[in-house]
Amino acid sequence: MDQHSIRRILIQHVPANSLDYCCSLWRQSPFDFKLRKSRQTKVGDFTFRVGRTPTITVNHDLHPYLFLMTFIHEVAHHYVHQHCKGAEAHGKVWKKTFQDLMQPILTEEIFPETLLTGLKKHMLSPKASSFSDSELTSLFRSFDQKASTSILLSHLPEGSIFHLQGKWFKKGKLRRTRVLCDELKTKRKYLVPIDAPVTNAQLSLL
Repeated sequence: MDQHSIRRILIQHVPANSLDYCCSLWRQSPFDFKLRKSRQTKVGDFTFRVGRTPTITVNHDLHPYLFLMTFIHEVAHHYVHQHCKGAEAHGKVWKKTFQDLMQPILTEEIFPETLLTGLKKHMLSPKASSFSDSELTSLFRSFDQKASTSILLSHLPEGSIFHLQGKWFKKGKLRRTRVLCDELKTKRKYLVPIDAPVTNAQLSLL
């Protein structure tokens, strides 16, 4: 992957005023970057295999503000891997790296004022997943045009049936920041982020 390729991808997904900064992060330490279809349990990831170029993926359907934060989140993992191998995945080194990488773009030229305020608060002690911060999740949703047709999994009582990414699930027990849900057709279990947006909810009567 070259700098023209990463720019062609990012220009379609991040706020315009953040494009040059995102490309500069790639130039400092290149990686493969790929878009992924919507995933049930994550919005982005960083992977590394010996002898291969590190890879970052981000879900293609995120709105620009969430896409940008997810991109920076994963770049922080990449930087930590490059310079501090063996560091805890979302430990102190990663948090400091994530904070440092986010700082230059926490401006009103990139984020709306209300979202910027929430982001600054979140970045005081960033979590492994932005979905773990219900206040920030609500702010992101307020800028997501698709969110008007969905509700958050956290708003449904246990036992409710809901639709997510082409499948039907039954909400189960909460496990920290995720909910153990049963996929109705296959009976497989999935850990779904507590504040994941879902549709066509059928509330439990229990």
